Parts: sequence; C-alpha cells; structure tokens
Amino acid sequence: KMAAGGAGAAAALWSEVNRCGQNGDFVRALKSVNKILQISKDDVTALQCKVVCLIQNGNFKEALGVINTHTKVLTSDIIAFEKAYCEYRLNRIENALKTIQSASQQTDKLKELYGQVLYRLERYDDCLAAYRDLIRNSQDEYEEERKTNLSAVVAAQSTWEKVMPEDLGLREATYELCYNSACALIGQGKLNEAMKKLQKAEELCRQSLSEDTDVTEEDIEAELAIIHGQMAYIMQLQGRTEDALQLYNQIIKLKPTDVGLLAVIANNIITINKDQNVFDSKKKVKLTNAEGVEHKLSKKQLQAIEFNKALLAMYTNQADQCRKLSASLQSQSPEHLLPVLIQAAQLCREKQHAKAVGLLQDFADQHPANAAEIKLTMAQLKIAQGSVTKACMILRSIEELQHKPGMVSALVTMYSHEEDIDSAIEVFTQAIQWYQQFQATKYACCVFQPKSPVHLSLIREAANFKLKHGRKKEAISDLEELWKQNPKDVHTLAQLISAYSLVDPEKAKVLSKHLPSSDTMSLKVDVDALENSHGATYVRKKAGKLTGDNQQKEQGQGDVKKKKKKKKGKLPKNYDPKVTPDPERWLPMRERSYYRGRKKGKKKDQVGKGTQGSTTAGSSELDASRTASSPPTSPRPGSAAALSATSNVIPPRHQKPAGAPATKKKQQQKKKKGAKGGW
Repeated sequence: KMAAGGAGAAAALWSEVNRCGQNGDFVRALKSVNKILQISKDDVTALQCKVVCLIQNGNFKEALGVINTHTKVLTSDIIAFEKAYCEYRLNRIENALKTIQSASQQTDKLKELYGQVLYRLERYDDCLAAYRDLIRNSQDEYEEERKTNLSAVVAAQSTWEKVMPEDLGLREATYELCYNSACALIGQGKLNEAMKKLQKAEELCRQSLSEDTDVTEEDIEAELAIIHGQMAYIMQLQGRTEDALQLYNQIIKLKPTDVGLLAVIANNIITINKDQNVFDSKKKVKLTNAEGVEHKLSKKQLQAIEFNKALLAMYTNQADQCRKLSASLQSQSPEHLLPVLIQAAQLCREKQHAKAVGLLQDFADQHPANAAEIKLTMAQLKIAQGSVTKACMILRSIEELQHKPGMVSALVTMYSHEEDIDSAIEVFTQAIQWYQQFQATKYACCVFQPKSPVHLSLIREAANFKLKHGRKKEAISDLEELWKQNPKDVHTLAQLISAYSLVDPEKAKVLSKHLPSSDTMSLKVDVDALENSHGATYVRKKAGKLTGDNQQKEQGQGDVKKKKKKKKGKLPKNYDPKVTPDPERWLPMRERSYYRGRKKGKKKDQVGKGTQGSTTAGSSELDASRTASSPPTSPRPGSAAALSATSNVIPPRHQKPAGAPATKKKQQQKKKKGAKGGW
C-alpha cells in the first residue's frame, strides 16, 4: 500500500512540476521536485529538474553543489551543459571550458556556450570559427543573436588586436549590429564613419523600443547609454573634450546598472582631467572599483584603468600608493613599458633623476625589445638635467633609429647647440652610409643603384650644414654626388658653383657653362598676381578705365605727377618777423650758451606765494624785535609810510595762495560732474 501510495504521490508531484515549468514558476516547481527527491533521493530526472530550477532562479552556486554532490548519478554526459553554464555564470571560465571539452557529445547548446566562453577568454580567432560553424549549421529563431555575437567578435578583434575586420556581409537591421560595426570602425581609426553608425544605431534603438508601450523614456535612455558612451569616446579621440565630458556626465546621472559601462566612463573622465580637477578624479575612481567590474571588461581595459590609478596617485602626491600600484602592474606584465615609466616619473617628481635613469637602464638591459622607447625617455631626462652630450650618446646607442631623419635632425641640432660640429657631421655620415648599404643590398643585381628620396635629402641637408659651418670642401663632395644623381638639377648646380667660387674659381667658371642661358629659361611669373599677393610689400595701384576727356587729358599731361600741398606751419603768438629767431631755441635752457644759472639770495617781492608760514620781502620791516628801544606794541616814529604800504597784508595764518578759490571751484565742479549719489 505504501509503495502504491508513494507512486501516486510522485505522479501528482510530477504533474505539478510540469505545470509550474510551463508557467515559468520555478520556485514552486523546486518545492515539488524536493518532495519527489524525498521519496526517491537518487532519481536522475528529479535531480536534473532540481538543477534546472536552481539555474532558472539564479542559484548557480547551489546548482553546481547539487551536481558535484551527485557525480555518480549525474554523469558528465547527462549534465555537462548545466555544469558548464553554472561555472560560466560564476565566472569560473577556465573550468567551464574544461567541462565543455570533456563532454562526450558536443550538442548545439554546448557549442553556443563554447562560443561565449571563448569570447570571455579573449580567444577571438577560435570564437569566430565557432560562431561561423553555428550559423552555417543552425536554422532557428536565434540566428539574429548569433550574427550579433559574430559581429561583436569582429569588433573586439579590430579594437584589441588591431586586426583588419573582414566584411561579414551582415545586414545591419538592428541597433546591436550597427553598434558592433561602429566599434569595429573605431578600431580602424575611422571615427567619422563610426559616429554615423552610432547615430543610426541610436535611431534604430528608439524605433524598436518605442513600439513597446510598456517601455518608458527613462528605459530608452538607459538602453541608449552604451551608445552615447561610445559617441563620447569618439569625441574624446577627436579632441572635443568638453563635448565628451558633458555627455559622460549625462550618462553617469542616469545611474545605469551596467557597472562595466560606468567604470569605462569614469576612467575616460579621469584621462580628460589628467593632473587637473583631481578631487573629481578621486570620486570617479570609486566607480572603477565596483564589484563585478573585472568580469565585465577586457584585460586591456582593466589594465588601462590600473595604469590611470597609478598616474592619479602620482598627481595627488601619493608616492607610496603610486609605487605600490606600478610595482603590481610590472609584476603582472614584466615587459610592459608603462609601469616602469610611471615609476621613473614618480622618482623625477621627487628630484631623484639619477635613480630614475638607473631604473630605466636596468629595464632596457633586461628587455632589449623595448629598449628604444626606454632610451628615448632616458635621453629626455638627461636633457632636462642639462647633460646634452650624454643624451646624444644615449640616442646614438639606439641602432634601429640612427638612420631615421627625425633622429638625425635631433642629434645634429643638439650637437650644434653644444658647438660640436664634428660629431654632427659624423651623424650625417653614418646615416648616409646606412642608406648606401641598404640600397646596395636592395639593388644587388642592378648595374645602376638609385638613391632613395630620404637618402638624397640627407645628403643635401649635410651639404647645407657643412656650407653653413665653413666645411666647403666636404660640402662640395656631397653636392657633386647630388648633381651626379640628377644632372638637370639647376639648384644643386648653382650651389656647387657657389661653393667652388670660394675654393676653386676656375672650376666654378667651368661648371657655370652647364647653367642654362637666360633665353632658354622660361620664367612664367604673373607679375600682377605677385604684386597683389599677401606678402608683397609694394602693390601697384590698378589703373582705372580712361574715358574720352580723361584720356586726352592724361595724354597731354604725360607723366606729370601731382604735387602734394604742404601745410603751413603754425607760428608762435608773439612772433615778430623783424626779429631774428634764437638759433638755440630748440635746446633746453641749461644747454644754451647764454645760460648763467639761477641767482641765489634773491627772493620774490610778491606777497601771498609760497607755503603757509613763509616770510616775504616786507616782513623784515614789520619785525618789531629789530628795534631795541621800542616795546613790541608801540610803533616807531616815522613808520606810518611803512604801515600804510603794508596795511593790506594778511597775516600768514589767514593767507591763501593765489588762485586757490578758482582751483577749489574747479574741483567742486569735477566732483559734481562725476558724482553718482549715495552717501
């Protein structure tokens, strides 16, 4: 009875599981499955259903635990896909790959998951092959999704591996396909085309989402956030940093749920800020540290974020943090240049230039493949220290760059600055010899070995440099080599004749016979265009059209020029034509012959001038102290004339300078005019 009752209960539970599965209610389905397992704990179908219900509910860790607990029952042939999927969702990508590869039969589901796993492992070539095989051998409703994934792989190859993407012939009918196509174009550097693709993707996204009545404008903006983020990135690459920054901040305000998108945008804002607005950069760094970011971004994206964190620590004077981050980066990527360059920059900020150069030298010795870029940095540090000669020695040790025109130009300039002309000429000579050997190897079977444009350009620059510094004989040999390569080059011949004229005039005369005559030279010069050009110092006035009377008048007058009327000079008001002007009137008074200097001891008799309390010429007569016989208050006999003469004199304390009232009046007028009220 019990067995029969248990079987009946199990059947009822299975029907419940089936009904809940069709309705998508996996929580209730899981309860029923657990009841079935209580009846029969090793039921394979029940265990499989339990794993599926846990996966549908998002409990991947618990589902994987069930699989690992019942390995004897749930063999790899039965549960391979579910196990690999749980490992994939738990970001155990390597384990997922092993599970897929160990499966005895590769089903379509496993192939789909295999493509996703390869993409996460950044094995793009294998991933591309996997998706091509899926598209070729599958015909179902998921074809559009597979094509989208295929285009995403091509975009990743173009962006991270700099592989020229092939034309897949996909019809860009969805915004996802347009977006991936734009990413591929960004990887190729075709920014304007990429921007147009993103604009098309935005339009398609709005159209597809607006058809659903349940989707709000906020939902559309959230979906468009990744497209707008890529638009801002293009603006940043084009140098439109203000527009890019504005768009980045708009996306952050939307608070998208994609932590990977937020981390990328925050990182890009930090790169725009650089050593400015460091407080804003410190806030943005927190977004790059969000949980799960490492599973959303590629290795190169994560590495770039770490580099920028180290640089930000350097800019914010966090020396220990900068050293810690750069050392960690160097241990992860020993051959990468940036970590050691950041460490050297930090040492330079601490004024430890010698230590920085030593650090770079050690790295160059350990990694010869990257020695060129490191040595360029070392040379820059030496120049900053003022050791130009040592910088030149470092640059000349970079064998693969010795013959490059840019390197030759830099070395010649630096040696010229140090007035080491011999070393500068030696640099030219070594570069020219390199090109000679290169041409000899390239055209070994040819009788005539042509010289490359760069080679000829170096010879010409060497000749000009030698002429400038008085090395005429050496310059002549270079010019002869140039003329030999192109006998029709009149410019080189003229230079050669000019050089020989200083050394061997007879040779110059012989060579001058090779110059073309003035008759054969056709100089097609438009004189009017030349005179009217921007750099012309003299512009001939265009002659106006002459009508009948004016033409006769012009013919009668000939080339007579109109005389300009001179303005009469202004004469002084007291000018007397009968008196001869003083010939020394233009000289300062002190420099004139009749100047005798100022006479000392004489005081002006004018009263009322001078500072307050000053004495005048008549004050001595008013000084009663000079009369010993009379008291101060009694006047002297016969002094009435003196008193009457000085009766109008105001005592010094009440005296005002002449013209003071008028001055005060003017000041009052000025104040009144400029006043704007408001005490």
